[in-house]
Amino acid sequence: MIISGSTHGLSDTKDFIESLDRSLSSLPAAWRDFFDTGRELIVTRAPGRLDLMGGIADYSGSLVLQWPIQNAVHAALQRDKSNTLRIASLSATQTPTPRLFEIDLEDFLRPPIDYTAARARLAGDPENHWASYIAGAFAVWARERNASFDEGAHILIKSTVPEGKGVSSSAALEVASMQALAAAYELEISATELALLCQKVENYIVGAPCGVMDQMTAACARANRLLELLCQPAELKGTIPLPEELEIWGIDSGIRHSVGGSDYRTVRTAAFMGYRIIADVAGLSVSQGERGSQVHIDDPKWKGYLANATPDEFERCFATYVPELFTGADFLKQYDGITDTATSVDAKVIYPVAAATRHPIYEHARVRSFAEILKDWRGVSQARSLGELMFQSHDSYSRCGLGSDGTDALVALVRESASDQLYGAKITGGGSGGTVAVLGRRGAGNVVRKIANLYRQKTGYQPTIISGSSPGASVFGQLRLTQS
Repeated sequence: MIISGSTHGLSDTKDFIESLDRSLSSLPAAWRDFFDTGRELIVTRAPGRLDLMGGIADYSGSLVLQWPIQNAVHAALQRDKSNTLRIASLSATQTPTPRLFEIDLEDFLRPPIDYTAARARLAGDPENHWASYIAGAFAVWARERNASFDEGAHILIKSTVPEGKGVSSSAALEVASMQALAAAYELEISATELALLCQKVENYIVGAPCGVMDQMTAACARANRLLELLCQPAELKGTIPLPEELEIWGIDSGIRHSVGGSDYRTVRTAAFMGYRIIADVAGLSVSQGERGSQVHIDDPKWKGYLANATPDEFERCFATYVPELFTGADFLKQYDGITDTATSVDAKVIYPVAAATRHPIYEHARVRSFAEILKDWRGVSQARSLGELMFQSHDSYSRCGLGSDGTDALVALVRESASDQLYGAKITGGGSGGTVAVLGRRGAGNVVRKIANLYRQKTGYQPTIISGSSPGASVFGQLRLTQS
């Protein structure tokens, strides 16, 4: 029974609540008393997202435009009198076998909280890596906010966000878990601050060097509107309604994507290498940072963000100084390090510095143009201009080395389509596989399905089509339940 809160008319939330007993019955016998019927349950929800524009430029301070999808993660949390944290995860899109994790919370959070030690503790068994996204929230609260937990917790997770598809399944999981934790333990926090804490979970506990746009979308988005976020570091500009004439879909390439993968990490590091070179050419003051491989740049001009350099400024003043390729060893001989706190330069790696540097500078300009068109919408005749910006963004990903045969094929099918109902497409998120975002005329789902079938004929893989939208976790809030 719902004590407080609203389902917001979301059918998946209603299904989640009604299926709680069935979900618990699917757990092993020793876990079926997972929830105490005499104690309150907190239920939260956070959606995945389609990265319409901005993508990997978020870590360089770009503007991004993100679309919250219908697929979401639900978390049900109940405090427990023991000091144990127990997590059971069910997925509607992956294996039907529940994933289980248990840890002594008091021991795990023994001060002082050290992120490296917490990460190592949770990574001890690779099969439990998924639990880092949830258990890591407790460690981040304890270290960043001095939160203490006098009781343990039992958390049931159910997700319909496809994993490894570039639609932010990890951010949805982090945000739903963090929101449930905050509500259950009465920890006050704004939606933006919650997203930033979730980013720390992923950067320092999970070990994936993501930007903040995914967590901000899962936390702050509104249904059927694009979240407009300036990632410096997380300035929420507002939301932009999608014009009535337009619709957004995602088409899954079938190629697994990960922001923890080497390609994403390499390109991110290369962008910060480019910023370091530009700062040197511009004569900015550089000093050693907290870590041996990290530097601090006194930067009143761009405020530490590569995206604040304009394309014209870059081409006129700096492009000739930024090499196409740069080995980590050669870079470290000439420079002290980079400003990034989530990656470091590997002496053995060859980095695509020029392409990775150009991408956020040009992407920021593209996203601003995209947003300006939407804010001054004059009709569907402008849709082709939006689509061309998406195609340019996709091509820039490929130049960075973040394309894939599958996503390139899907974008080509959209580009080559003779239909006047699809306007643009680009790879989403961290690239190197995952999902392609498609912009088209409202009601053109049949054309999108045709593209998916053509892709199946080419590759043998039948793509999943993602459609619809839903609100972020802060709009959803939380439900308080008692079990009947």
